[in-house]
Amino acid sequence: MIVSTIFLLPELLVAAAILAAGFAGILPFSATPFLVAFGVISLWLRREGARAVGLAFRADWGRTVVVGIGAGAGYQGFSLYVAEPALARLTGKLPDVSLFAPLEGNLHFFFISLTVAWTLAAFGEEFVYRGYLLRRIAQVLGDEPRAWRAALVTTSILFGVGHVYQGLSGAISAGLGGFVFGLLYLATGRNLWVCVIAHGTTDTLGFLLLYLGKYPGV
Repeated sequence: MIVSTIFLLPELLVAAAILAAGFAGILPFSATPFLVAFGVISLWLRREGARAVGLAFRADWGRTVVVGIGAGAGYQGFSLYVAEPALARLTGKLPDVSLFAPLEGNLHFFFISLTVAWTLAAFGEEFVYRGYLLRRIAQVLGDEPRAWRAALVTTSILFGVGHVYQGLSGAISAGLGGFVFGLLYLATGRNLWVCVIAHGTTDTLGFLLLYLGKYPGV
């Protein structure tokens, strides 16, 4: 049974409630795994499948991987050496990454962090914020170009709020990252794999710098 489009708004409100519960610390870990499950159920009920959010099998895997790694590495460099120093001048503080301080010299924690980065963060967050929420918000707003732009801004803000544990600078920096990943998603014809790879690359480089004790400001 295909769920009617009249249920798009109620569905989005339920997703917003899950997100709010995650932000409030009510849910274990974060809202991401719960929203992944909710999004998958939504796709199944609507008979849309993974292709609808950009997770289809692709013939251009080589290009997808190269673009994803390049975008992720480029954004991490921009974030660390341009955006975050600018935010520090504006807010007085760099993003708070003290949660990951134990990474330095700890190979075991480094590999655990990479596993989480590529599953919960790269795949999970990209599915939730870019593949699912971005698309659903745009549909609710009319599925027009301006609706997609509004959805891009909205999901970027939500992504930033989800990183408020890193302080104001960290939330703004994450929101900027969400905006970049969202642009990448739209610019590549909604190829979510590019975003997953870019996100995973960004986090991998950040964790590597933390492990080596070379992360700026730490």
